[in-house]
Amino acid sequence: MTLLDAILLGIIQGLTEFLPISSSGHLVLGQRILDVKIPGNGFEIITHLGTLLSVLCVFRKEILSLILNITDKETRKYIFYLILGTIPAIIIGFGAKSYISTLFDSVQAVSIALMFTGLILLLSQKVKSNSLPIDRKKALLIGITQAIAIIPGISRSGITICTGLALGISGKNSAKFSFLLAIPAISGAGILMALDSQSDLTIIPFTSLIVAFLSSFFVGYVCLKWLLSLLESGKLYFFGYYCFVVGLIVLVFF
Repeated sequence: MTLLDAILLGIIQGLTEFLPISSSGHLVLGQRILDVKIPGNGFEIITHLGTLLSVLCVFRKEILSLILNITDKETRKYIFYLILGTIPAIIIGFGAKSYISTLFDSVQAVSIALMFTGLILLLSQKVKSNSLPIDRKKALLIGITQAIAIIPGISRSGITICTGLALGISGKNSAKFSFLLAIPAISGAGILMALDSQSDLTIIPFTSLIVAFLSSFFVGYVCLKWLLSLLESGKLYFFGYYCFVVGLIVLVFF
């Protein structure tokens, strides 16, 4: 792996982790296009840490508020909903780990999943805007769709935000819940990869790890801020065209 490869893959992770176009799917495609075979999962752990730091920075006020107001009934209820929404991903992440890992080797599976993501995003424009509160049922349903997004090519942010919108939650609150839910999800994915015996950071040059971390962090931060502004303008579905077209191109030509 060259330094440029590390930068480009870090940028891909930062671009796709929060934009509703699937980071896992694009990393698979990026490695195929760049003809880079990364040994183990160490590189993915580093880029995940970069995007994790970016979401912590963007939502630092909300996170601090949850911590400082832990004694408040509504705050404790919201934290419970986040925990409830995380459970499905834990169950599927551990239970179907071996099967899901095989999908990362299938460009065809990624392309179909990208097209599915595209359809979900395009359908989101048909949903009427509401401002219903999050409850147990909604939190669990959003959590289930997050678990489905473990499949490479299905966007975690896209499918969880669209689920929130379909359940009557406002775009702003759907995004907030989705990205706060991303903190344990990204952390859990990193832990799973770290526990994998194939994870070996010593194989990859230290400078490559640093630039990949920094590029994924900075690009992830900018993209997350941009996505939040797009949600307010109701243009989330624009990404649906991209996902569907990319998925179709990959399915036909790769």
